[in-house]
Amino acid sequence: MAKKTVASLQTSSKRLSKAIKMVKSPKTGAYTYVESIMAPELVNNWLSK
Repeated sequence: MAKKTVASLQTSSKRLSKAIKMVKSPKTGAYTYVESIMAPELVNNWLSK
């Protein structure tokens, strides 16, 4: 089960995106959210991991 949320962030010189995905904990089985800010080209690669 995956949730994909991507928001565009724009600074003075770079375009960045904030990606959020749900990750299931192997210990407890609970879901947690992992956030990362990166270049838009790297978002799909990061979400597929």
